[in-house]
Amino acid sequence: MKLLVLSQYFWPENFIINDLVRTLVAQGHSVTVVTGKPNYPDGVIYSGYKAGGVEKEYFADTAEVIRIPIWPRGKGGGLNLLLNYLSFIVSGWFLLPWLLRKHDFDAILVFAPSPVTQVIPAFPIKWLKGARLVLWVQDLWPESLEATGFVQNRVMLSLVGAMVRLLYAGCDRLLVQSEAFIKPASFYAKKEKIHYYPNSIKEFTHEKSQELPSPLVEILESNFCLVFAGNLGTAQALDTIVDAAKALKNETHLKLVLVGSGSRSAWLTEQKITFGLDNLVLPGRFPPEAMPEIYRRASVLLVSLTDKKVFSQTIPSKVQAYLAAGKPIIACMNGEGARVVKEASAGLATPAEQVGPLLDTIRKMHSLDETVRAAMGAAGREYFRNNFEMEQQAKRLVSLLLENELDEGS
Repeated sequence: MKLLVLSQYFWPENFIINDLVRTLVAQGHSVTVVTGKPNYPDGVIYSGYKAGGVEKEYFADTAEVIRIPIWPRGKGGGLNLLLNYLSFIVSGWFLLPWLLRKHDFDAILVFAPSPVTQVIPAFPIKWLKGARLVLWVQDLWPESLEATGFVQNRVMLSLVGAMVRLLYAGCDRLLVQSEAFIKPASFYAKKEKIHYYPNSIKEFTHEKSQELPSPLVEILESNFCLVFAGNLGTAQALDTIVDAAKALKNETHLKLVLVGSGSRSAWLTEQKITFGLDNLVLPGRFPPEAMPEIYRRASVLLVSLTDKKVFSQTIPSKVQAYLAAGKPIIACMNGEGARVVKEASAGLATPAEQVGPLLDTIRKMHSLDETVRAAMGAAGREYFRNNFEMEQQAKRLVSLLLENELDEGS
């Protein structure tokens, strides 16, 4: 299969699409990736790249990566984010027909965490190449815009909804990362177009894991550590975690370790200093190669989301990573993510944004015998292998892209 992957985000940024492309290449498919200049999550163009101009390189030895000009996200603010989104659309719309003039494709896959508008540059390529266009929906628009507070005006939300309907109509197939996405997505698209296709990751190999700084190793080895890994933003209910840290302040053997960065990183540091939270550990962001070792040394893995309907329909990709790591999980969230953890018998679930139940759950997990926690981790890994393992999911994706699989969206 000759596949074009279009994604505003790609390696060296840490997104699940990276491993999927690597797996498809290893399975013998020809993959071309169109993406922007790496600047997520800190908003600064990575060293070795520049915002302007077109750059080309190779990923996984044979996958051509074409990087189009982009306005970096910057340190925040709606204007920078809007320019970031628009620059990818405009660059792609005008440049891709020329840049891809010598390419032929069987299918186009658009990996669509926010913004869903990144599918727009795929339309002229679909028309010019006669390729099937498949959109892999990671966030529901306009619901996620409202839930994060980015757009609150009802008229604007209605206009965004109308735009989403048009974008979905231009796609041949919609893949949704959660079964709970099917109903809201069908409000904007024909239900027969919609198929459940979960996020997947490569199973961890600790042999290739990067060594960790000795101070972090000391903390992880000497305490009962609940590790949260990933984006530290508005959707992650970090206020709840900080409130839990305050309540656990005198239980010095319990540590909340938040690995990552995001829009609320500075706020977290401020809270740690203001309230003297020695049990709140903020080691920063680590490369993907370091994460298996962090997970291995964690006592428990923590995932949280705010109490919004759209987030209850989401399975954060860190859930798959946590399951693959084979460690017990505490899911402070509602809906699909919590359901998966409970269905897998991989840990304990507690309602989103409720500090009291979260504290009870942390203490209950700590009180369990180590063999019980180990059994949770093993059950989670087995569930991952049966439901989210990358090799099998990549093969199923090819069937979905080529329309060889029977419709299952209804």
